[in-house]
Amino acid sequence: MPALETNPKTSARMSKQRSRDTDIEIALRKILHAAGFRYRVHRRPLKGVRREADIVFGPARVAVFVDGCYWHGCPEHATWPKTNAGFWREKIEKNRTRDRDTDARLAEAGWASIRIWEHDSAAEAAERIAALVRERRTG
Repeated sequence: MPALETNPKTSARMSKQRSRDTDIEIALRKILHAAGFRYRVHRRPLKGVRREADIVFGPARVAVFVDGCYWHGCPEHATWPKTNAGFWREKIEKNRTRDRDTDARLAEAGWASIRIWEHDSAAEAAERIAALVRERRTG
């Protein structure tokens, strides 16, 4: 990766970006829990694979990933920074490649993965998740 040049102000702002327990994650969890679903939070669905899902339904083998628009290159909202452009483009593209690889590894192991964008409606996302969990529970 190219060298990252930054200033203290930018560094401080970026260090405050949440990687877990974001607003959409919490809203999703509240809706799912209120609907009677039980799950694990921030777990690795597959042993030996260092990738963590935001919400995991173990018995149904469903892993939910809530992706940030910036960090995962949302086709609708992603922006490409002008400062350290090469570094950030490479970083975001690597994240996207890793996301595809994670989905493939999960599918190969019999898991279903759902990717939710941070801008998605929590209620609609929870409906999609609930439908998939119910489907996989009943076979």
